[in-house]
Amino acid sequence: MNRARSWAGLLVAAALAAGCTTDNVTTPTTDQLAGSWLLVSVQPAGKAEQPTPAGASYGVMFAAGRVTARADCNSCGGVFSLSGSTLTAGPTLICTRAACPTMAFENTYTLILAGDSTIALTGTRLVLSSPRGVLRFTR
Repeated sequence: MNRARSWAGLLVAAALAAGCTTDNVTTPTTDQLAGSWLLVSVQPAGKAEQPTPAGASYGVMFAAGRVTARADCNSCGGVFSLSGSTLTAGPTLICTRAACPTMAFENTYTLILAGDSTIALTGTRLVLSSPRGVLRFTR
């Protein structure tokens, strides 16, 4: 009897713990992804997270199968697709190449954005992760 209670208690605790760790992450739809997102930070693979430079404009917009990215004084565009939790931007993005003051940050941002990424959408937060690094956005 005590052993049965112990197992039941363990199962309840495990179920509660599993429910607490989901953080409301869902498989996103193109409708949920649609619209504008502001870049909060980039984190190249194996390196420290870098916040978006002060005074610079970085973000991304998804609409009708197209992705448009703002990269300080440049803009990029291309197609995107969503399959389950995989977002594919491109295979490449076409970008203007003006010499912005934040060019190194811009290069990192566009390198991580183009290609396949795993997408996590939680409320007003969007995270794109890939072997290239991580991009964090907010609405």
